[in-house]
Amino acid sequence: MTAFEELKITRQFLNAIEDAGYTTPTEIQQKAIPPIMAGQDVIGIAQTGTGKTAAYLLPLLQHLKYAQGDSSRCLILVPTKELVVQVERTLAELAKYTDMRWVALYGGIGPKAQIEKLKLGVDLIVATPGRFLELYAKGEINVKKIKHVVLDECDRMMDMGFWPQLRDVQEKLPQKKQQLLFSATFPEKVERMADNFMLFPTRLEVTPQATPASTVKQLLYEAPNFRSKLSLLEALMHDPAFNRVMVFVKTKEEASNIFKYFERKPVGEMRLLHSNKAQNARMNAIDDFKSGEVRLLISTDVSARGIDVFEVSHVINFNIPTHYEDYVHRIGRTGRAFKTGVAISFMDQSEAYHVRKIQQLIKQTITRLALPDGVDVFETPKPEFQEQMREIDRQKKLENPDFKGAFHEKKFKPADPKKPKKSTDKKPSASNSRPGKKGKTFKKTYTKKS
Repeated sequence: MTAFEELKITRQFLNAIEDAGYTTPTEIQQKAIPPIMAGQDVIGIAQTGTGKTAAYLLPLLQHLKYAQGDSSRCLILVPTKELVVQVERTLAELAKYTDMRWVALYGGIGPKAQIEKLKLGVDLIVATPGRFLELYAKGEINVKKIKHVVLDECDRMMDMGFWPQLRDVQEKLPQKKQQLLFSATFPEKVERMADNFMLFPTRLEVTPQATPASTVKQLLYEAPNFRSKLSLLEALMHDPAFNRVMVFVKTKEEASNIFKYFERKPVGEMRLLHSNKAQNARMNAIDDFKSGEVRLLISTDVSARGIDVFEVSHVINFNIPTHYEDYVHRIGRTGRAFKTGVAISFMDQSEAYHVRKIQQLIKQTITRLALPDGVDVFETPKPEFQEQMREIDRQKKLENPDFKGAFHEKKFKPADPKKPKKSTDKKPSASNSRPGKKGKTFKKTYTKKS
């Protein structure tokens, strides 16, 4: 197939596709759109950035056709607020020539505006599980007419602990409905979840699961500690080819420290993104990054799946992710929509184990490079070194439960036979005595009253 017309998509959606700049359907779109339009349950596994959102939205919009009634007929559940907004934007692009109505439901803001929009009538709901259940409990959502349900990035929802909420949502929905699951990875726990929710689904695996896009070049630098990684990142940012860069960091504290460090450096406009940021600040940071006003976006994994930017030149893993599927999602922020990109990972000695596991998962070897000229390599501070050693011990225990570890027991020096032993005789108690002049002591005496 070489054109969307061959997928039997109607004219109003073909016009929207053309306006959005899409010319050729991706492989997942070619394979997923026909069975979804036929009403089948579908499990879609494809690399990040290959058009999974449009692959399920286009056929669902054709099913819905036009605005009808007050209650939603389609529910799309995603793990994060950022992904809700991303799906809503794609929905707005594809449904621009229809009268269909939708609402985005997510936490972090008050529900008043969302409730008002629900009362006006909607055809589609895009939501996080928590906010959906909250408004359902308040009686603001009628689920009786829902005929299509999508779980997007369902593996991430499982990692984030949404299994009880997803099960709760399923119990509230009508039994007869079309179910769709889409993700870049599909681990065993998600497969078990699909067995509970779906009957004889059509499984579409465009590439083996957890396979990074071939348009992403993967590189690896070894840097011994946090300060050395900062020096390496600064050296890379001197290269003008790094024109739109996402840096993924393990914790909010590290993300803030990196941001403060580069505030004093001439690296261009920057933004900081993590879960403690207000919702408006997070949305503004993403919009500024998309527009090209921001060169450097420093983020925790809160945006590993919530940003769809075609022009990201480089993704940098400042820390190696310990959830190995997140590596695929992180580097999938670049090399999107048939464009090329570069993913660079920084590794200290405690992260070598995770790199090996990631390479086993993606069935690829990440190219290792020598540090560029001008990178300062610092000695690892003792607290950071001890933390790395503990992490290595933890990894060895995972591989060998009998391993005791460097921090298992205290090391005692052998007794010196020439050194006299200290007396163990206890001194008399002085609890009832007090010092007097010239070191004399006087004992208190008590007279028993008759």
